[in-house]
Amino acid sequence: MTRTGTTGEDAAGRRARAGGGTASARAVVDARGTVTGWSEGAQRLVGYPASEVTGRSAGLLLAEDPVGTLLTSVAGARRWSGTVNLRHRDGHRVTVSLLAHRREPGHADGDGSPASRDWLIVVPRPGSLREPDEDSMLVWSMVHSPCTMALYDRDLQLLRANADMERVLGLSEAEMRGLRVSEIVLDPESDRTEDLMQRVIETGERQYLRAALQLAGDPHESSWSVSLAPVRDADGTVRGVLLSAHNTTEEHLARQRLALIAEAGVRVGSTLDLTRTAQELADVATGPLADFVTVDLLPDIDDDQELRPLELPDPITLRRVANQSVLPGCPEAVVAQGAVAAYPGTSPAAECLVSGEPTIVRVTTEGVAQWAAEAPERARRMRRFGFHSVLAVPMRARGITLGVATFSRHRRPDPFTRDDLLLGAEITARAALSIDNARRYTRERTTALTLQSSLLPQRLPQRLAVEVASRYLPASAQSGVGGDWFDVIPLSGARVALVVGDVVGHGIQASAAMGRLRTAVRTLADVDLPPDELLTHLDDLVNRLSAEADDLSGSFADIGATCLYAVHDPVSGRCCLARAGHPPPALLTPGGEPRILDLPAGPPLGLGGLPFESAEIELPEGSLLALYTDGLVEGHGQDIDQGIDVLLSALAHAGPSLDDTCDTVLRALLPERPDDDVALLLARPHTLDSAHVAVWDVPAEPAAVAGIRRGVGRRLREWGLEETGFVTELVVSELVTNAIRYGEPPIELRLILDRSLICEVSDASSTAPHLRRARDNDEGGRGLLLVAQLSHSWGARHTPRGKTIWAEQALPAG
Repeated sequence: MTRTGTTGEDAAGRRARAGGGTASARAVVDARGTVTGWSEGAQRLVGYPASEVTGRSAGLLLAEDPVGTLLTSVAGARRWSGTVNLRHRDGHRVTVSLLAHRREPGHADGDGSPASRDWLIVVPRPGSLREPDEDSMLVWSMVHSPCTMALYDRDLQLLRANADMERVLGLSEAEMRGLRVSEIVLDPESDRTEDLMQRVIETGERQYLRAALQLAGDPHESSWSVSLAPVRDADGTVRGVLLSAHNTTEEHLARQRLALIAEAGVRVGSTLDLTRTAQELADVATGPLADFVTVDLLPDIDDDQELRPLELPDPITLRRVANQSVLPGCPEAVVAQGAVAAYPGTSPAAECLVSGEPTIVRVTTEGVAQWAAEAPERARRMRRFGFHSVLAVPMRARGITLGVATFSRHRRPDPFTRDDLLLGAEITARAALSIDNARRYTRERTTALTLQSSLLPQRLPQRLAVEVASRYLPASAQSGVGGDWFDVIPLSGARVALVVGDVVGHGIQASAAMGRLRTAVRTLADVDLPPDELLTHLDDLVNRLSAEADDLSGSFADIGATCLYAVHDPVSGRCCLARAGHPPPALLTPGGEPRILDLPAGPPLGLGGLPFESAEIELPEGSLLALYTDGLVEGHGQDIDQGIDVLLSALAHAGPSLDDTCDTVLRALLPERPDDDVALLLARPHTLDSAHVAVWDVPAEPAAVAGIRRGVGRRLREWGLEETGFVTELVVSELVTNAIRYGEPPIELRLILDRSLICEVSDASSTAPHLRRARDNDEGGRGLLLVAQLSHSWGARHTPRGKTIWAEQALPAG
């Protein structure tokens, strides 16, 4: 501790002497117990001058011998107080009330020099320990207290009020003396205050309350924190109540602003719907901040192109997307929601958009008159409802101007303040970011929906073999577009493939992957692969797509999918199905109950290396087959078993119209906006009878060709297809001849009359034919080329017993 002059007197001691009083006794003792500071008051108290004390042990000042006991009691404490006996310089004992403070390193004493970890010891000046008198200072302290105070007797009548109470209430003490709180302030809170004051009188316990008061002469409501304390006499009897109040209006308003910001953070942007987000902003701000709120956006905000900073025209054109009012029905609104309107350059909305900064506008008679020339209806509404203050905040996000939020007051008398401007800017900035997110999401969702729609079948093929109807519902905006798809693929021999699939995930990536898988399924279907083999090839494709995504992104990016593939043969009336992790289809047969087909599950696509199995079932005429994705039966408040039960119940009431049945199923299972994409494909397979199918067993002899041609000619005449006779007989002749020459018996010829004429020749050989260009001197090699030229399409497919060569001809018009 550095000494302060010759006496060690600090700044507090000098201030006491400068005030004309006798300074208290002060001393400083370091951590080793050595006196390092000594004031004039200390010298007067014990008689030692500074020169005889400083630098010596403080123990010589104590009149009691065990000094260690005192030192032990203060060890580790930050402050100590008590009565101590000191030894005066002339030898007599001085009993004092002492207060000691431990000073931390870095503390500065009176002259600004840093102190070590020492003790500052103070003793009140002589004579200061007398009991205070009931003099005028007590009265003055209450009267001039900065706290709002009033004293009430046991009858709760006012005795005294200080100057701040007079200022707050606008009444003098003389005007209020003898009145109760409820008689001074006419407010429901006054009755509650009196009830608590009565409780103080009865129990002697302090009471507290927070009150919002509308005081006379104050146009604004104010908030108060009130303390009610008992006033006791010398015997402890409660004689009255002291009311002490603190104006907490600013703190209350600050809490309200923070609460509004917190509420906006929760309520605004709850969805990725642009209009709903704007309405949430208007709803949150109406009442706490403004009486009428509008949200207007630039008209091109919904364009597919990314917005760019632009020169704002005069007048500025904006589209109203949301408004809200404290009055029912928003009667202040001039522009209907969704409508586009022009805002002149003098309007608050245009001014803040041009400046890029929030703007507070005081509505004056002159200003309304100026607007009347440019927007007469707006001016008329402003006069009618008494608009007096407007706060306009530009909505900007990521450097893009989106629009403007306008907050207006006509019921609340106070105009907008700087704090209101900051609050409005804060909640508007949050809403603008959410609106921009919604705008970007909407654009991406629209792109994904367009892509997905272009990849799904635009029109299902009409075949005699099967009657079909379908529905596709994209997921809600929160979930995003998924990768569900369905397809109906015509195959050779009047057969039809029914496909339903689901790519894991949502968004453009899922839609693009779905498109690639659908294209792959169509390509593999053209090869006429059995369902289990087709899924095996599709599984390989999904694995390759995942590997490509991994290479491009540099991170593991799995692409998963499920698929159900079914092939219906209308000649045999049988259907072969295989699934890869997809929900099994439902089947309703004539006279039976709907049921879920028991098919081998198969792993989802993308796992790789696991086998798939097919199952073959018979489909009687009039059966109904339902293929669907999991979004139909899962989610929306029910588990998959419940969903399947509802599906079967809906199919049980299926009528003749497949479209009506689709609608019935969707109504029974789905909310208005499903959580996941939903694809539903209903098929009613038909069997082609002998009137549409003709079959010949062909002897493995070249001489049999002529008889076969004659039989074909007779059947064509029965079908009324004489016009096709020459071409058909020629095609049959070439195919049968090739089967006899290069194939193995048994050989079979089949004609199928569907929406085209199909000729099929089957044999037991697995060797597939192929086109080749015959040279001029070749005696053969032109048969298949001739068939290809005469037919609409042709091909070959492997069968369990060999292969089938087919050719399809278009039927004559009419």
